[in-house]
Amino acid sequence: MADAQTKFAAGMRTRRSVLGEGYVDAAVAATDAFTADFQTLITESAWGSVWSRETISKRERSMLTIALLAALGHHDEVAMHVRATRHTGASAEDIKEALLHVAIYAGVPAANHAFKIARAALAEIHDESA
Repeated sequence: MADAQTKFAAGMRTRRSVLGEGYVDAAVAATDAFTADFQTLITESAWGSVWSRETISKRERSMLTIALLAALGHHDEVAMHVRATRHTGASAEDIKEALLHVAIYAGVPAANHAFKIARAALAEIHDESA
């Protein structure tokens, strides 16, 4: 089992590869004494322990994450992870398929709102690349 320092380093590499340097740099810069422990927790656990696993691809993790966040109504996180698909390889079609599953298994209202969020985030990605 890896120690906390190793998990943190792996987590930061993965976090940067998925969310992008700019996003992570801004999150790190905004860290203060109040949020430091939380930043460490998510870097070690979410990014170092789960996202860094090689069992499934980042594309697949991205689709799972978007579906779970949409089902739970975590709208800001849905948008962030849709924007992260530019780094994970998940396509607009992949996102659509994940959200169709949300409609069936978590409810049409959750998927309906997530489709709106995803469409806006995908348009943002398109505008940035144009």
